[in-house]
Amino acid sequence: MDAQGRGRADDIDPADQWVLNPNTGEYELRLPTSPAQSGVPSPRRPPAPDTDPPRGRREAPGRPRPETPGRAVPPPRRRRGAPEEPLPGRRGRRPAKKAAKGKKVLLWTGGAMAFVLVAGAGAGYFYIEHLNDNIASVSDDGASTGGFQKDKAINILLIGTDKRTGKGNESYGDSGSVGHADTTILLHVSKDRSNATALSIPRDLIVDVPDCPTTQEDGSQKIIPGTQQVRFNTSLGQDGRTPSCTMRTVTELTGVKPDNFMVADFNAVKTLTSAVGGVEVCLGKDIDDPDSHLKLSKGTHTIEGEQALAFVRTRHAVGFGGDLSRIGLQQQFLSALMRKLKSNDTLTSPSKMLDLAEAGTKALTVDSQLDSIGKLKDLGLELGKLDTKNLTFTTTPVIDNPAEKVKSTVVLNESTAPQVFDMIKNDVSFTAVKEQKKKEAAAVAARLKGGKAPASEVRVRILNGGADPGSAQETLSWLQVEEGVTKSENGGNAPAELAKTTLEYAPDQADQARRLADIMGLSGSAMKPGESVENAQGLPTMTLTLGKDFKGAGASLTAPSKAPKGVQKSTADKVECAE
Repeated sequence: MDAQGRGRADDIDPADQWVLNPNTGEYELRLPTSPAQSGVPSPRRPPAPDTDPPRGRREAPGRPRPETPGRAVPPPRRRRGAPEEPLPGRRGRRPAKKAAKGKKVLLWTGGAMAFVLVAGAGAGYFYIEHLNDNIASVSDDGASTGGFQKDKAINILLIGTDKRTGKGNESYGDSGSVGHADTTILLHVSKDRSNATALSIPRDLIVDVPDCPTTQEDGSQKIIPGTQQVRFNTSLGQDGRTPSCTMRTVTELTGVKPDNFMVADFNAVKTLTSAVGGVEVCLGKDIDDPDSHLKLSKGTHTIEGEQALAFVRTRHAVGFGGDLSRIGLQQQFLSALMRKLKSNDTLTSPSKMLDLAEAGTKALTVDSQLDSIGKLKDLGLELGKLDTKNLTFTTTPVIDNPAEKVKSTVVLNESTAPQVFDMIKNDVSFTAVKEQKKKEAAAVAARLKGGKAPASEVRVRILNGGADPGSAQETLSWLQVEEGVTKSENGGNAPAELAKTTLEYAPDQADQARRLADIMGLSGSAMKPGESVENAQGLPTMTLTLGKDFKGAGASLTAPSKAPKGVQKSTADKVECAE
């Protein structure tokens, strides 16, 4: 996008307005002051008869500059309705520190480290505030957690629709599509920001779409009835469903409640790849797909715009020719885009960052909890802490639908999918992260090591701290009748709800605790050395509090520690060639 589209004068290149400060190593926006202008960018004007002399180094703000008749430089855009204020010579002044230039730029751009669309939008926080006007938002209808939090794991639902709106997109397939959830990724970022998992959900996966309360254009609420055993992609667009309904469907499917959602159409792929100057992809064979219009030879290629869109839409010419093969291609593309976003070629180019911010904000529709540059910036800074080598792409484990003679849909692989979902719910990395605290993990694991008391000697009081009603009594009966833990009692409800089940015990009860942990499938992290309480007989007793993660008497509470065998995965730092 040229300078006219950003509300600047004909002769000002946006890149020239970012000046490297040699004292801090940071780029700073420096514009000359001038009379106020309208908040709406003016159309391009022909050059005046008298033109400026050749441009050299731009004068610092506040320094006198000779006036040239017939030319006026418009000031930077300001928020509509706000009084005009003098423009400071520096923005965001910080004490000078000795740091690598790349590190400085990394912090300066912030959101450019975010995942795909988040990257483009988060990078815009240093741009002009009119970017807020680019962002479209719709209600989350109460389907989210209320928005991501900096001190917790983050779950963002990324949705790509098949709606053919936008210039040049009407020729792709079904031009009358209502905009189904064609591509869906649940992005989970760990609490410590050391790793992340991008879980693709196939559009042809058979699911139950729940009833969806949906905000209408007039602000009223309407409940769109759910449907059973339908394709996942119908959770958006069908019967007037909004992204909040896709969010509810993902929660029902995985047990993970997303914090926010982001929706993009075909234009997002075209504009973002063009904004960064294209991304490099690799093909293990020649591809000529008449449906997606992709024609590329074997090897590496830099693609952008229409060609990039054709790449992510290709399915018949790769793998088995279905949606699952296309998912693998899309994951390769997203990895390549992430690497390009993190490259110095992008991070050190102010003009690219401006284009990226403009493209990213225009490409997005976000939920109402994430509807400003400030919020996107905060999210971008959180995601920017992630190293791409610890971002794993994987796909929901599925099998062909056994109810179909002609295979066109898939169903969950019940032997592996629950384990994948549990890993995300329990914040378990799909990659071996070096930064994990090995000593702490070893100390937790040590709680399970050692002798175990007989079940008949285990004394425990059971409290319900967030599990389903009746869980404490159900567990008591199971322990006494089936496991021989006869010295147990129901203590009623806990004083507060807990997210995870815990077992508190005194040091001299460690052998009892290890026996109960073995019976119930408790992990070392669920065991909390502390104090005992007195039971009905006045004897020291452990306290078992059933949290929200409790799955029922006899169901193990130990989270999987690694991905199940056969689950395909790749990391964003590696280049893979599509075949």
